Amino acid sequence: MKRVLTFTFMVFIFSTALAQKFNWNKNQVIAHRGAWKKNKFPENSIASLNEAVRLGCYGSEFDVWMTLDKVLVVNHDAEFQGLTIEKVNYADLLTKTMSNGEKIPTLESYLLEGKKQKTTRLILEIKPSKISKERGLELTDKCVEMVKKLGVIDWTEYISFDYDYCKRILSLLPKAKVAYLNGDKSAEQMKADKLTGADYHYSVYQKDNWIENAQKLGLTVNAWTVNTAPEMQWLLAHHVEYITTNEPELLFEELKKTPVANGWKLKWADEFDDKGLPLSKNWSYDVGGNGYGNNELQYYTDADTTNALVKKGNLLITAVKADKDRNHYTSARLVSKNKVDVKYGRIEVRAILPKGRGLWPAIWMLPSNAKYGGWPKSGEIDIMEHVGYKPDTVFGSVHTEKFNHVIKTQVTKGIALDPYSAYHVYAVEWFADRIDFFVDDQKYLTFKNTKKGAGEWPFDQDFHIILNLAVGGNWGGQKGIDDAVFPATMKVDYVRVYQK
Repeated sequence: MKRVLTFTFMVFIFSTALAQKFNWNKNQVIAHRGAWKKNKFPENSIASLNEAVRLGCYGSEFDVWMTLDKVLVVNHDAEFQGLTIEKVNYADLLTKTMSNGEKIPTLESYLLEGKKQKTTRLILEIKPSKISKERGLELTDKCVEMVKKLGVIDWTEYISFDYDYCKRILSLLPKAKVAYLNGDKSAEQMKADKLTGADYHYSVYQKDNWIENAQKLGLTVNAWTVNTAPEMQWLLAHHVEYITTNEPELLFEELKKTPVANGWKLKWADEFDDKGLPLSKNWSYDVGGNGYGNNELQYYTDADTTNALVKKGNLLITAVKADKDRNHYTSARLVSKNKVDVKYGRIEVRAILPKGRGLWPAIWMLPSNAKYGGWPKSGEIDIMEHVGYKPDTVFGSVHTEKFNHVIKTQVTKGIALDPYSAYHVYAVEWFADRIDFFVDDQKYLTFKNTKKGAGEWPFDQDFHIILNLAVGGNWGGQKGIDDAVFPATMKVDYVRVYQK
């Protein structure tokens, strides 16, 4: 019995050692052609691979071709410094040199270099042959053969724009991680063919629920090639598993900033990726020209594309000089009431504000059921307000029965920035004990629950989101109106609601 126990213990130790052999980086970052851009390494070079490893990327992507004499080499394009790879011998390629002195890597040398570390995956892209399907399938076979020969099965994942190549890999290595690149197959088709993931251009995922559907089927979702912070943040908010980028350093910085990193989970979003009027499932309109309690001068229209239009990924709320009833301006005020109601969470809106004296754009929230009575008893949360005669400042405010502007006790604070030339993210993080106000990553105001009752803290009920652009009014019109600024547009990139 003692021998059996000893043997069992040794097997356990051995198995545990094998299980701990690898320590793959746990992040979403895949360096496209290696991490080459910042330090000006050649793409698909050994140097760019090693830099991806040094940065701690989950994976380093590279591309494989086959020469005329059937040597597998790593290069992105079909040509290497003027030589068409599939039409020349490997010796011909060796007459050329990369900018850092490297020769074009063979697949063998690239995989052996990657094998020296155990933290970054090798994402092997098999390039579709320009000569024939048969040649491409032969390349696929040889890639898998090389991976097996060098003992790097555990390091290697596969991608290709050719669906037949993907299926061929799985016929040779049924447990391989294989993702398709071209964007023309449904998640259901890939699941049926036993692929493990989709690796599509990020625009494909902007279709309603594409990501959620793929993940429910058990597929991983990777997006290429994502090089700007807004695109990265959109994908991170929607919980994609991987992002392929030429800017891995930027993506690592954005990973630190994303609300997801702080425990927030996206519950609802409008990314304004449609066209025409805003989606009726998300938004209704406050309509009329009664001044809205502030002596505002605009008439808010009902579902009129002159004033509310979704175009090129933005919601455009536009104030124009036009007569409507007794008003001489029209604009729009969108409300999510009874469609998207929120109690606690992070509410953020990315927007560019219109410039001009007399304009009063706002991103704010009101109670959906007015639990404690009419304004201000049930509260108001102003995520962002701006008046055109103060061009360098935006404001966050809270209104309650005890704290409001009518009795000059409102809780408010301004923060200096240029709201016109670039997008900013305006946000609140609303908890049971406080509301924090942010512009971009900077917290500039906190309103705490005093626990003295609804007169000071009515924020324990559902609120809805309001987006509007007012003209004039008690605050916005204090310095008059410059009619030369019309039409004036507030551009909203997205509205997102997170909760923990």
